[in-house]
Amino acid sequence: MTNNIQGVLTAVITPFDAQGELNFPALKSQVNRQLAAGNGIFCGGTNGEFFVLNEREKIAVTETCVAEVAGRANVVAHIGEISTRETIRLGKQIETLGVDAVSAIVPYFVPLSQEELIAHYSEIADALSVPVFLYNIPVRTGNVLEPQTVRRLAAHPNIIGIKDSAGSYESLNGFLTAVKDIENFTVLNGPDSLIHRGFVEGCSACISGLANVAPAEINAIWSRFNAGDIEGSARAQESVTGLRTDLYRVAFSPAAVKKALQLMGHDTGESRYAVRFTPDQEQQIRQIVTQYLQ
Repeated sequence: MTNNIQGVLTAVITPFDAQGELNFPALKSQVNRQLAAGNGIFCGGTNGEFFVLNEREKIAVTETCVAEVAGRANVVAHIGEISTRETIRLGKQIETLGVDAVSAIVPYFVPLSQEELIAHYSEIADALSVPVFLYNIPVRTGNVLEPQTVRRLAAHPNIIGIKDSAGSYESLNGFLTAVKDIENFTVLNGPDSLIHRGFVEGCSACISGLANVAPAEINAIWSRFNAGDIEGSARAQESVTGLRTDLYRVAFSPAAVKKALQLMGHDTGESRYAVRFTPDQEQQIRQIVTQYLQ
């Protein structure tokens, strides 16, 4: 199996309307905005607020993204649930929609051993025909995939890579080192701070939340690297450092990213989870957007 997921995949937001329901025209607009910048789509992830979407909505978001992309870029959909059963249930519905791959977050809330994680992912990969990415984000789940666990899972023919959102170079490098000799298994970088370094050290793609706000600026990190301009890629990474650190200092990224887009004039609606921005926080985000992007 060949893994052709390369470049930037934007962890696209899920827009809501004034009543808090899915806003499909706005989602299509955001997808096309990313395509115009050369980015693929990762839907139903953390920045897509998967944790407040029901099963029907997750399917509808994926179906809309696939239809709007229409083969012009890669689409990867997140299917992770707490239980193996529910992850497979969602995955079987998502795989019929035409996605290039799916990604499943490490189960959250319940502590699991490495052997239990191996069993969980093996059952998912056995049950699905679409390629599967592991998804490591321990700060949000309480469970961590260890590099040697990932190496063992990489032997499964339907598990093609891991998205690492642990947030540190040490974690990313641990996975890259563990699987460096395994053909057709790739590491996808999650943290926006490590996009350039990830490409230099062997990541095939990044999954970027910040690309919602700065699609062209994030894509430049990849496009310059892919063209052999390593120094230019590093400069592109540095150019988004201030935006990233200042914006994520205000609030957890899904809400902060969505609020930034809203203040930039995009029809995004509010985040569904219990976050509220003070007037001072909104002014901070407005100033950040003005400083770095307008």
